[in-house]
Amino acid sequence: MKAAPQFDSFADSYDAELNHALAATGEDKGHFAKGRVLWLKHRMNELSQHPRSILDYGCGIGDTCGHLQAAFEAESVVGLDVSSSSIEMARRRHGVGSDDFTTVAEYAAHGSVDLVYCNGVFHHIPVAMRASALRYIFRCLRPGGWFGFWENNFWNPGTRFVMANCSFDADAITITAREARRLLRDAGFEVVRTDFCFIFPRALRWLRFLEPGMAGLPLGAQYLVLCRRPRQ
Repeated sequence: MKAAPQFDSFADSYDAELNHALAATGEDKGHFAKGRVLWLKHRMNELSQHPRSILDYGCGIGDTCGHLQAAFEAESVVGLDVSSSSIEMARRRHGVGSDDFTTVAEYAAHGSVDLVYCNGVFHHIPVAMRASALRYIFRCLRPGGWFGFWENNFWNPGTRFVMANCSFDADAITITAREARRLLRDAGFEVVRTDFCFIFPRALRWLRFLEPGMAGLPLGAQYLVLCRRPRQ
């Protein structure tokens, strides 16, 4: 995960840059962050899984850690990022208490975490380094631990528009859901399911009640690959 210099330069302007790119959807970054976490919580509840320790891999300036803490009522939520400037910003914004923030370089993968959450990180990781990043996440998890891998769905035209208008996505190399599943399996994960989310923009929000039943269709702006480290 080597995007530190790029995201160091965006730490102070991250919110403004992302919300500008998302403006066409009618929603801001908080809407999508909360929606991802609640969707993941729903899927974990269906599996009777209640993680007590969570990592947010690629946490940026740390806002999603609060959503994870609130949704899962976890004992610990740790935000990791390669960008030291983003980690410093996260600490200033959220403090170091129930949520902790540290760089990937400073965090030792110790095989005890219940759940790793990751959103929109791997399209910034050079292709040749993605397998190594996934193996690191694998080592962070306890046997039987879960990984919620969120990425942008390139086949969604709204996603392509947003990424084209987001300055820190200028060098992004997108990953299809099929490619993501292959990478995850190659890293040793058991893939449990794939969901596509965020189909309708705010202008069509009255149709959002249909989205849970459409999650299997590759229509949403983002997708979740839910997987786990094998128990043995």
